[in-house]
Amino acid sequence: MSIKLYAFTCGTITSDLGNFLDGESGPVTVPVPAYLIDHPEGKVLFDTGLNRGLRQDAARLLGPLAGSYEVSLPATDDIASRLEALGIDPRSVRYLVNSHLHFDHCGGNALIPNATVIVQRKEWRAAQNEEMRRAGAYSPHDFDHGHEIRQIDGEFDIYGDGLLVLFPTTGHTPGHQSLRVRLQSGEVVLAADCCYFKRTLDAGHLPPFAYRKDDMLVSLKRIGAMQAGGAKIFFGHDPEFWKTVPQSVAME
Repeated sequence: MSIKLYAFTCGTITSDLGNFLDGESGPVTVPVPAYLIDHPEGKVLFDTGLNRGLRQDAARLLGPLAGSYEVSLPATDDIASRLEALGIDPRSVRYLVNSHLHFDHCGGNALIPNATVIVQRKEWRAAQNEEMRRAGAYSPHDFDHGHEIRQIDGEFDIYGDGLLVLFPTTGHTPGHQSLRVRLQSGEVVLAADCCYFKRTLDAGHLPPFAYRKDDMLVSLKRIGAMQAGGAKIFFGHDPEFWKTVPQSVAME
């Protein structure tokens, strides 16, 4: 059985580099990735990028984060437009996996109306915390759209065939998860924000903000072991790495 992986850029974020790598400085524009896996049992999305509403009302939707992040989402870059450009109806997606529930990873959830959302139970609970919502960590505008929610605990094989396996990579958030994808060409790991940049992994260079930095280091160690075993790591927001990733083209 073979599967196909597609990578999409669903907007960009401009901020200070120090928000991604502690102690660094200077403006940086980073990609907002999302991924489609075409599996014989049904299409799976991993993250959905930015909320289309940010085009008109970024200040309200970002709340306390508006002063730190400048977002850009051109008309053809939202996740629904990316899928439609490939001839895929967004309503046909079976599963929508969110690595975590921050605005740049679940902002397009509303555009995938029929999917079952798969999220770690700890992440879903954290996103209901009013204090964390007031701080801007989570916004129901991004993820609360009436989907069926499948809350999981720990490692989870989506189709039971070893091709798409979710595993916890906590630290950035309480319930962050990454996805191991076994293509015919080899294994890739969609790391998301447990590993912002290649430098994050190479040097253990963490961002200044994390739910638990000790947990984040443990997650990085696991990602590093996978890389040492031959897996290709897809970093969360690395602009230099992203230039090497084929866009909207099947990887097998």
